[in-house]
Amino acid sequence: MHKHSWNDHLFGGVITCILILCGIIAVVPLLSVLALSFSSKVAVNTNSVTLWPVGFTLDSWSAIVSRPDMWRATLVTIVTTVVGTFLSLCITSLLAYPLSKKEFGLQKIIMVMVVITMIFKAPTVPYFLTLRSIGLYNSPWAMVLPHILTAYNMIVMRTFFLGFPREVEESATLDGCGPFRTLVRIVLPSSKAVLAVIGLFYAVTIWNQYQHPLYFISDMKLYPLQMKVRQFVTESSELQTIAAKKAVNYTERSLKAVVVVFAILPIMMVYPKLQKYFEKGAMLGSVKG
Repeated sequence: MHKHSWNDHLFGGVITCILILCGIIAVVPLLSVLALSFSSKVAVNTNSVTLWPVGFTLDSWSAIVSRPDMWRATLVTIVTTVVGTFLSLCITSLLAYPLSKKEFGLQKIIMVMVVITMIFKAPTVPYFLTLRSIGLYNSPWAMVLPHILTAYNMIVMRTFFLGFPREVEESATLDGCGPFRTLVRIVLPSSKAVLAVIGLFYAVTIWNQYQHPLYFISDMKLYPLQMKVRQFVTESSELQTIAAKKAVNYTERSLKAVVVVFAILPIMMVYPKLQKYFEKGAMLGSVKG
């Protein structure tokens, strides 16, 4: 049996301490904002809130959750995230699978083109004019199509496909399956781990996107959640009006805290369910280059 040396234990202890410290640094600001969103008006105004709610109240949440524009923005974000993630997984799989086959003649050329997109980004002005010219200005598709394929995610999925057992694919071929049917019926059902990882990457990107809506969405009815958060946080006149009402138990700061938590809560709820796939898929995607 292999015995761990003292240096191994020391290294493990140091890494554990560093990770715990990083976790605390990441969690503390979130706990502070969360506590602020549940605290009373007096506690917020007197700066009495740290990491735990003071004068617990749901009034701030009621004021934000009852707003139809928040739910409309949430619906826009959910629809674009679901549609965008689904399309992204389809396109990424259809490109990564043939690029994992040595018999595909254009493999090297296409891979070079993919890597080039990771190094050189499109200039902002031509990029904006191009997307506007094809009708994506003030269109929900402006929040979907630009994210439908990223080089990094495609390379991770291709790396996973490179390690897929050839014997299984050859058996499917002998049974009469073509390449597309093999991918859909055999390979993808066995690739849940890497699909969960790539899907999470795409979903978080689309959910948190800010630049594309800022460039291409001017109709407030099409604002996604992040744009609505930006509107509340930076253009706070609306929140000031709400907080200025008499006999309310919240302030502008607590309303801003609710908006921030409201925007990140869905991703925080989904991630734990995908974590087991995420850990496995991240390892599988890095085994073979």
